[in-house]
Amino acid sequence: MSRAELEAAKLLAASGQGAELPVDVEVVAAHLRAQIVLEHLDRSVSGMLYRDDDHVVIGVNSAHTERRRRFTVAHELGHLVLHKGRPLVVDHVRVNFRDATSSTATDLEEIQANAFAAELLMPRNLVTAMARHAGNAESVGTDSAVVRDLADGFEVSTEAMDYRLINLGLRRQV
Repeated sequence: MSRAELEAAKLLAASGQGAELPVDVEVVAAHLRAQIVLEHLDRSVSGMLYRDDDHVVIGVNSAHTERRRRFTVAHELGHLVLHKGRPLVVDHVRVNFRDATSSTATDLEEIQANAFAAELLMPRNLVTAMARHAGNAESVGTDSAVVRDLADGFEVSTEAMDYRLINLGLRRQV
């Protein structure tokens, strides 16, 4: 497991989440004293993280689907837990935008925040157990119905679940 995944697993345990599905990201955010605010943002921006000494606010694009918003919150929680801030910070304020760059997986912080979000919303142990039960003993192969069922259970997009299964070695890339 990567550092990002380990930190997500620790946060799940500390916040009392991860034993039942779906993970309640609002409970996890509240555990970290982070306020979630839904706001209409430009379509290319999924969310942002603002923090100073007294406040943590996760802004989420209200125009996006519920499952996308859940991933955005988990992603921003990853930034909160994993990243201290970029060099250009005013009054100890950090703003991270979840946008087109974050989904390209070319920035190390974005890769880490995505890995954190994946572990937070789709804990390795639960995904592995449920995928093997739903598919076969080794993997879910290329069965897209299983991917959809798992995505529904974890309340994530089928794309997010597909990536998670591939990254865990439970599904072949098609």
